[in-house]
Amino acid sequence: MPARTVMRMISGTHELWYRLSGGRIGGRLGHLPILLLTTTGRRSGRRLTTPLVYLPDGENLVIIASNGGSDRHPEWWLNLRSQPAAEVQIGPDTRAVVAHKAEGDERERLWRAVVELYHGYDEYRRMTSREIPVVVLTPKN
Repeated sequence: MPARTVMRMISGTHELWYRLSGGRIGGRLGHLPILLLTTTGRRSGRRLTTPLVYLPDGENLVIIASNGGSDRHPEWWLNLRSQPAAEVQIGPDTRAVVAHKAEGDERERLWRAVVELYHGYDEYRRMTSREIPVVVLTPKN
């Protein structure tokens, strides 16, 4: 079975338990907080959900498009580039957000903060030749 198929199955199971339990199951991975990000598929137009580690930053949420250090961007990031409006669920609460890619000083500040949260991001950075996007989710008014 291809690794991508396995990851989709794991993500789907994670999403199911997260939604059924209001985030009590699947809302954390060790010390790491997890949210559910729902994007609109850029080709299919379907709603697609991915569990992701996040970092709160004031009213914003920060997620990292590391794709485990792969040279390919994750599908959810490609979807957000095409359609920045999305939805997140944290615990039982959902909210509409708009995504943007952090640049310059904002990116550097947030990258340091997420690496402090999860050191694995620095390893992912070393594994790939692409710049890993730091994505900021801002509440939609």
